[in-house]
Order: sequence, then C-alpha cells, then structure tokens
Amino acid sequence: MTKQSLRMAAGLLLALMASACSRSSPQALGTLEWDRVTVPAPASEKIVQVDVREGQQVAEGTPLMQLELTQAQAQLAALQAKAAQSGAALSELRNGTRAEDIAQAKAQLAALQAQAREAQAYYTRLQPLGSRQLLAASELDRARAAAQSAQAQVRQAEAKLAELQHGSRAEQVAQGEAALASAEASAQSQSVLLEKLALTAPRTGRVDSLPYKLGDRPPTGAPLVVLLVGDAPYARVYLPQALRNQLQVGDTVKVQLQGQEDGPVLEGRVRMIRSEPVFTPYFALTGQDAERLSYLAEISLGKDAASLPVGVPLQVLADAGR
Repeated sequence: MTKQSLRMAAGLLLALMASACSRSSPQALGTLEWDRVTVPAPASEKIVQVDVREGQQVAEGTPLMQLELTQAQAQLAALQAKAAQSGAALSELRNGTRAEDIAQAKAQLAALQAQAREAQAYYTRLQPLGSRQLLAASELDRARAAAQSAQAQVRQAEAKLAELQHGSRAEQVAQGEAALASAEASAQSQSVLLEKLALTAPRTGRVDSLPYKLGDRPPTGAPLVVLLVGDAPYARVYLPQALRNQLQVGDTVKVQLQGQEDGPVLEGRVRMIRSEPVFTPYFALTGQDAERLSYLAEISLGKDAASLPVGVPLQVLADAGR
C-alpha cells in the first residue's frame, strides 16, 4: 500500500470516528496533501545513476535518474541502418536502370534470338524427312519443341529488356517512399526513447519518493520518481452528509491541524467535491444511516501552509462557510 493510500485510509477512519462519536456536531477531517507528478520508466532498463535524494527541491529540467543506454543505442543503430537501406533502395527506383544492365539484357536477347533461329532452321530441315517417313516422329517432335521453347525464351528476354528500358513504375516508387518514411519514423521514435532514458524533472517541485534504487530494473511504466509540485498544498478532507449540504465549490473555509487547538488557522477555498460518496453507496442507507455518508473534497490552501509536513491530519472548523 502506498503512502497516499495509507493517508486516504487514515482520513476515512477519522471521518468514521467523528461521525460515530458526535452526531450533533459533524466534523470534516482529512490530511494535508500536495499535487503529485510521477515520472514513469520509459523502458525496462537498469538504473545506473540516481542524481537526487528524497526531500530534495528540484527545478524543472533537473536530472533525476539515468537508465542504461546500451540496448537502446544498439536498437537505434539498427533502425538507422534500415532507414539508410530503404533510402538507397528508393534512390535506385528513382534513378532507373543502369545503362550496363540494359546492354547486358540486349546481349542476352541477341544470344537467344540466334539460338531460336538455329532451332527453327533445324526443325525446318527435318520436316521434309518426316513427311517422307525417313525420320522418327519423336525426333521431329523434339525439334519442333526445341524451336518453340527457343521462341518463348526470346519473348521473355524481349519483355525483360522492355521493363528495364521503361524504368520503375510509379507504384514501386510510392512503395519505396512509404518504406523509407516508416523506417525513419521508427528510428526517430527510438531516438526519443533514448533521450527519455535520462530522466529530468518535468516541473519544479520536491522529490517525495524514489521507489527504486540504484541497480534495479523496474518494468516499463513503473513510477521511478514522485514529485510534490505546486506553490502550496491542499487539504484532502471527507465531508459528512451534514457539511456536504452546506458547502459548494468556491466556498471559503478555515482549517486547523488536528491536536493543535491553539495553532494557526489556515484559510482555504473548496476546489472540488465529489458527487458520489467514497464508501457505502447512498441507495444502501435509510433513515439516520444516511448521515454516515462521506464525500471527498479538496480545499486549496495558501503559501502559509507550504512548510507543513505532508500527510499531517487536519479538520475543517465548525464555523466554515462561504
């Protein structure tokens, strides 16, 4: 259970105790809190450096923690190489076929045409012999098949030459451009992740907790640093049904620390009241049981409360009003 959960449970217990002990004078009890910002782990990498300590005040952009870079750097290099490969392939498509490849295709076509002429001439010479039955029919069939095969190879070579001479199709170029854009986007995404492995403070605040220590390998998304941010804290209180009906968002109230009747009185303004009770749904209660309902509320305080410790119990004074 986290510190915040423990404080919320303590606030609920205080609200329940107050409701049970005094029905005639309902009290709103709670704790002093700060707005929190959690810095999550961008990847599951080992913590190799911790630059801050719990309780330290940090400015926006201050280095907080460093995660291991080796694997992320290798992945970035691989993605950059893939992007370079895609770029070279696209350039090849745009530049078209080289003159040497076309010359080679022409020479190949000329050789196949010569073979086709020879095969056709041989078949032509054998035809009279076959008609006079001076040659086996199978030999004549083989000669005819060889001539036809040679002609097919010529047509194939002609098509290949025409393809080389016409160059790349527009669809092939478009596919190459899409492949290059995808590779570059992947490399850019990995580059951003690499930068995130050096954690910095997103806002000015105070380091509240460091759940993981040097050498740990937290999972992706785990909270690595929790910051308390803002110019002043706020009171998280639980309003019983009687007080919930009296207060609205924007009302000015006074709060005081629990156990310090002679202590300073802090003035605040209600910034939020939940519309639903935090426990025991209203439709399950009847009669006087409805008085046991409590509603979570937040009260903004001034800078005079900034030096007070987080989680200190407090109460809304009975004369709270607008």
